[in-house]
Order: sequence, then structure tokens, then C-alpha cells
Amino acid sequence: MSEITDSTQSTSGTSGCPREFLVSVELYVPTVASFGLRKPVVPRRKADTSKTEDTPRSLKEKSSWMSVARTPAGAGQWRPATCKLTDEDESCSLNIYVEETILYQTIYIHMLNHFDIRLADSSLFLRKNCMALASAGGQRWGSSANTEPIYFQFEDADTCNTWLVLLRSYSKPEIYGQTSVSRDGGLYRMWRQVELSILQGRNLGNHFKAQLDANSSSATLSEGDPREADPVDLDAFCEIHLNDNICARTTVKKGIGSPDWLENFSFSDLPPFETLEVTVWREKKLLKPLLLGSVRIALTNFRRSEAVEGWFPVIQTGGVSNSIQVGEIRMKLTVDEEIILPHNSYSGLLTVLRDRNVLEWMSDFERRLHLRTTSYQLMCIAIAKNILVEHITEYADREVDGTPSSHNTIFRGNTTFTKTMELAMAFYGKAFLESSIGSTIRRICSEKIAIEVDPVRSGKGAKEVERGVDQLIHWSQEVWNQIYAVRGQCPHELRRLFEHVRKLVEKHYHTKDSQDPHDRELPWQSVSAFCFLRFIVPGILNPHLFGLYPGLPSARIQRSLTLIAKVIQSLANLNPNVQKEEFMRGIKDFLKQNLPAMVDYILVVSTPVPSDPYSPHSGHPAHSHQRLNVVSSLHERSTTMPVLERESIPLLPHVLDIPRHLARITSSVLRSARSADPKGKSSEGDAQHLSGLCAKCFDLEDQSLARVSQSASVESYPIALKWDAPRITSTVSSAAPASPASPSKVFELRKASRPYTAPSLSDLSIADYRKASSGNMAPSSPVPFDLSSLRRGSVSDIPSSPKVTSFPEERSPRAMNRPRFLRPKSISAESISSLASPAGAQPLRSPLEFQDLEASRKRKNVLQGILTKR
Repeated sequence: MSEITDSTQSTSGTSGCPREFLVSVELYVPTVASFGLRKPVVPRRKADTSKTEDTPRSLKEKSSWMSVARTPAGAGQWRPATCKLTDEDESCSLNIYVEETILYQTIYIHMLNHFDIRLADSSLFLRKNCMALASAGGQRWGSSANTEPIYFQFEDADTCNTWLVLLRSYSKPEIYGQTSVSRDGGLYRMWRQVELSILQGRNLGNHFKAQLDANSSSATLSEGDPREADPVDLDAFCEIHLNDNICARTTVKKGIGSPDWLENFSFSDLPPFETLEVTVWREKKLLKPLLLGSVRIALTNFRRSEAVEGWFPVIQTGGVSNSIQVGEIRMKLTVDEEIILPHNSYSGLLTVLRDRNVLEWMSDFERRLHLRTTSYQLMCIAIAKNILVEHITEYADREVDGTPSSHNTIFRGNTTFTKTMELAMAFYGKAFLESSIGSTIRRICSEKIAIEVDPVRSGKGAKEVERGVDQLIHWSQEVWNQIYAVRGQCPHELRRLFEHVRKLVEKHYHTKDSQDPHDRELPWQSVSAFCFLRFIVPGILNPHLFGLYPGLPSARIQRSLTLIAKVIQSLANLNPNVQKEEFMRGIKDFLKQNLPAMVDYILVVSTPVPSDPYSPHSGHPAHSHQRLNVVSSLHERSTTMPVLERESIPLLPHVLDIPRHLARITSSVLRSARSADPKGKSSEGDAQHLSGLCAKCFDLEDQSLARVSQSASVESYPIALKWDAPRITSTVSSAAPASPASPSKVFELRKASRPYTAPSLSDLSIADYRKASSGNMAPSSPVPFDLSSLRRGSVSDIPSSPKVTSFPEERSPRAMNRPRFLRPKSISAESISSLASPAGAQPLRSPLEFQDLEASRKRKNVLQGILTKR
């Protein structure tokens, strides 16, 4: 379905011939926008009349899944379309054609921001590999006045990632300090993410008088309502809105007032934070869903990089005095916001990280710094540097000692090596897992297959148990047939890892010379200990955690998946005679019959084959060619881009951003270092490595504060009036509660002590404005806020640069001609922590005074006491 072609007629970007890219997609067309388009004729001629009549009914019943508006009224349809991207050097437009000839929309990509081009959550349409383009009226042209985001679906993840990078390369990154004429094209850029888990609800549908502060604009954590209520039987689902734009939906769950969702969502590359709203709907068959209420949270005041979990009241809005609480939702929320500096600023940190195996750092981060989520960031950096497989194989040699005591427990424990293998399999093998079990698992869930072979659980006779065993064998065979059929699609990186594990066991345990058949099977079992025990079988048990099925399956379906997973794992263990449960002995013939195929499967996935090194998904050489066209275009254009703009474009094929990952590592290390016990025991070697790492992170923090202070003076230039850049504020207090503060308190705090990342001209004094108008870059007057009061925490790693500014003539003509990004909305950064100055605040200090103050603090060794993690 999806093809990328580069129709460039010249390899030179200055030849005057525009560069064009084409791709075939599925386009979501809202109902209102489709009125001016021809209806798809061919499918209706071929379709049966009875089926045509049934389709709208099923859509109406599940309209809540098909809507992109706040209500199901905006439901639309997916239609084939062609996207044509045209690069005319100083501008870039995306033309969207329906049925190849009808121009549906024209999007001016060069006018969009990076966060306007994002991947769409699969829960919106129950479709994967979707992209959303948000644009305002002046950034698009179309036959209709529709202002909803435009949604595309690509054929596969590789094509989707390629076009995500391609479109972002023509859009505007969120860079601050550009008017300072920095050699890097700015001072820093921003990145934001929200991770939300909707766990369960209680008392939904019951009406209580809401106990809210009249000045509050957001939900706060509930301590639990002692009032008793009659349970209400309903089917409910939630919609998630960020800055009033819908981003995701949960599945519809049945429950007597207390549905269990247990669904996780992650939204990255977000615009400046405003609000998060979770609306709760009651689903009714053949009727439109009914809005029960909503939870509204002000993200500008939300604590950064700390998970907040609790019960949030669901409010049915009717004015402050008439608001009614209609239940509660238990949610877990983590808000991240990072400052990202130029890549060369992190050179010192990268040097420290390169001194050791990446798995050693993972072990220290988890064991010493208690950082369990930073391993992914380290892994992404290793992948981008193309050293992850090498480091894993090196570390694997330490896991296998060849002793008889480890014969039966090899690779069965949770060690740093096995955990990293799990991360690598999940990263490289996502498409492979989908092709292996995705379609079959969705069939089982959609057909509501209920299997039970335990007579104690079912309470039925021998005939019913025998029928259950036959059903289990049938579906186990279906799952295994699909797994075996796609064995050749195993990614090259996983093949190398599995091969090393197999040969390592053969070498240390001398299995080839052994007369014991169990010893000869040990290398194969070591591969299955990763491929099945830690990858495929968990995907069968929990398909919702691997993106194979939306939402948690029902209890009966989970039981079926558990039984199937036991059968597949027994087959992977290569021992058909061992069955713990008596009722599972009926599958013995199935295991013996498929045992040779399992051995063949293990040998195939643990044997690398010569392949295109640029094709990570193996078996798709066309994708590599398409991606190389885009990469060559990016490489050609990157020579004219400023540093920060060039580095904001993710790296293909895995869409990695090395400075961003380094920034997140730095923030995590700083928070952990401040809350760590200084008396903790550690070996001399570990302490030396970690102290060097922490020192680099603190240096980066100092550099980031210096850049933030310099950025505060950027808008003092008259050019800020030209682009009308509003005030950019930091609204996170280091002492902020887990729930947002009331608006009145927030306003007072802003007024008194909140620092500004890039204040508008209205925030500057008349004297400062006159100095700015005279063309001076760095104002001699003090910075318009007290930097010494800033909490030094969670600042993304910021490298120090001896000289940040440069002259205009040092920038490329294209970089000077194309006006770049100036933020139109306020920004809050955890990396620029808010200060809460007392009434009698000290006089403001200049940046030099601030640096001297920080140096004295370091000499007194009081940095560890600046912030303690709550």
C-alpha cells in the first residue's frame, strides 16, 4: 500500500528543481469534510447489499472508537490517498490527494512546529502506524473549513518513521535563544512527555456534591469518600485530552461502578503544557455515549519527573457552585520536561559513559542510584552508536561460567544481562512479535475464545474437559503455525544475540561431545529462554502490554491465553514429557509432533544471514532504499542548518535523539544523587565511576542555568516584536504539592517569584528595553529574576560552551533567510525549577555573582543538601 519515491530530477539542492516525495497512505476523512468529496464508488459496486447495510450499524454501536472530536458526531471514514511532499528550498508543502486526482488538503509544513507532527496513539482508531498533523487556518488550505488534525496510516512502522523524520526536517523545532545569533542556532531546545496510566474507577455514576475550592481549576487527589453509594451497572470508557486535543481512548469496560482498565499511555514531543483532561463516558448500545464527567489537571503546576498516583474525582461541570462529583478514577501520572543542549555540550558525559560497558552502567544505575527506567535511555544511546550488540555479547561471557550448578538455571534469573536482553528484544523485535502472534491473539480476543481444561475450575464432566483439551490443542496449533511461518523475519540484531548465546553455551558446557541428550539440547534451550520465555510467551500472556491488543482482555480470555502460553512454553523447553498439571497431559502428542519444528525454529532465529545493514526489519529491502533517499536528502540539507535545528531531527531508522537521551540521563542522575545516602556502601571502583559521572552532570546543570539566564535577555531585542513572541514562563515550584495549586495562588507565585525562560518585552523595564534596542546582546543590568534561588535539579544535561554567541555572517544564508521558531505559548520547565521567594527576598544578583555563589557552595560541599527527594 505504501510506497516512497524520490522524484528528484537533480541531486543539487540549488539547481532550482524542487525535490518531491510521494507516499500512498490511508487518510481519515471526517464526515463533515467528506461531503465535498466523491464517495468511493468501486467498493460499493463490489460489496454485497446486505453487508453494506450492516456496516453503518456496527459503526454506530462503536462510534466512540471512531470519533476524533469530543463527541461521536465527528466520526468519519478511512480512504486511500496519496501524499506529495514538495521542497522548494524556502518553503515546503504537503499535498494530499484522494483517489489520486482530488486535492483534499495542502499543508505548509515549513510553517508547522515539530510538536504539530506526532505519532497518533493506536487507541484512537484501533490502527497502528498512524500520524497526526495539527495545523491552524493559515498553515493549510482545503476544500472544507475543517480544523481537526489530519490523520494518516502508513503501511508499516518503517515507512511511518521515515515520513515522521522527513516532515519534521522541514518544520520548526522548539528552540530558544535564536535571536542571540548563537553559533549553534540557539541556546537550547525543549522536549516534553506525559505518561498516564488509567487504572480503575469507583462509584462511577453516583452523584455527590463536589467539594471543590471555588478558586480551583484542576482536580486534586482524593483521600477517599466515606459516603456509601449504591453501585451503578454501566459500561464506561475514558478519553484523554491534552491542551484540549484528543490523544487517546481506553477500551469500554463493564463494571458495577468500578471498572478496571489498567491501560498505559505515553505522549511525547508535546507542545508547552496547559491542561490534561480525562473525560469519562457511559457507553450505550445503539445510542450515543453519555458524558459522565471529567478530571481536569493543570500540567503547568504539576511536579516534574515524579510519578503521582491516586484517586482523582470525576466532576460533572455545572458551574463552581453546581459541580457534582460522579465518582473517582485511579490514575498514575508522570510529567517530564527537559532542556536539551547541543550535542557537543554532552561530549564530556559521553566520554565518561564510553569508558565502561553500557550494561555495567545499567547495573550501577539500578543498584546504586535506584534508577530503574534509565536503562532504556542508555540502551538508545548504545543503539545510536551501534555498540549495543557488541556490549551485550561481551557482558554475556561473564554470565556463563560452565559450572554444573548453573546447568539447569542458565539465563533463568533476573540479572542485568537478562533484563538488557528483554529491552533489546522489545526494541528490535516489535514488528517481529506482531507478525508472530499479533493476528492470532486478536482473533482469540475478538471471538472471545474461552478454554478450560481443569475439571476443578470448570466443574464439568469428562466430556467437557476433553472438548476443552481439543480446543486448546487447536488454538495452540494456530499460534505455533503463525510463529513458525515468520521465523525468517527475525531481525538481524536478535539473530546475532541468539547466536552468541547458543555458541557460548556450546563452548562452556561442551555439549557437542556429551552423550547425554539433555546436554545436547542445552544450547537450544538457552535460546528459547530468551526468545520464548522472555519475549513471545509474555506477549501471549499480556498482549495489551506489547501493543498487540487494546486493553486488558476479560478474565475468561486471559485464562485461554494462559493455557496457550503454557503449551507454547512447554514446546520451547523441548521436553514434552514434563507436565505438572494432570489435565495438561492431553497435549503430549501435540508437543512430540511439533518438537522437530521447534528445533528448526531455534536454529533459524539464532543463525545470522547476510542482509542489508540499513534494513532493521529484515526482509524489506525496498524500505532500506526508500529510507536512504530520505537520509541522503537530509544529509544534503543539513549542511545549511544550524546545529540545534539539525540535531532536532531524529536519526533513522529508529527515530533516536541522542542529546535528548543524554539530557534525561543527566536529570535522573542529578535527582538521584541529591536524594542518595552519602553514607551508602560502595566499592572504590564504582564510587570513582559514579562520582565522575555525577560531576559531569553537575557541570551540565551549571551550563544549562547559564544558558537559561542568557535566554532571558533574548526577547529584549526589537525583533521579538516582529514575531510577537509572548512571555514564556516557568511554573513549577520545587515545593509544589503533588496536586496543582489553585489559580489565585499560582497567580501570586508567578507575580512574586517565577523565573521566565524567555520573558516578553512587557516584563522588562524601560531602561532594559532601551539597552536592548541599542543592540547590546548581554544586558549589563541584573537578570530580571534571582537565579541563585533556582533549585538546581532535573536540568537536562547541559554542556558548557566557552563562547555561545557568534556573528550573523557565520550563519548560512538559508538559516538567515528562513525565520525559525519563536514559541507562541508559555512554557514550564522542571529543568528550570521555580523559586518561591519570601517576602523579604534578597537583592537580585547578576550571572557572574551567581556563578561565584555556586562555586562557593561547591567548595563547602553543600550541593547534596540543596534538594531532597520527597
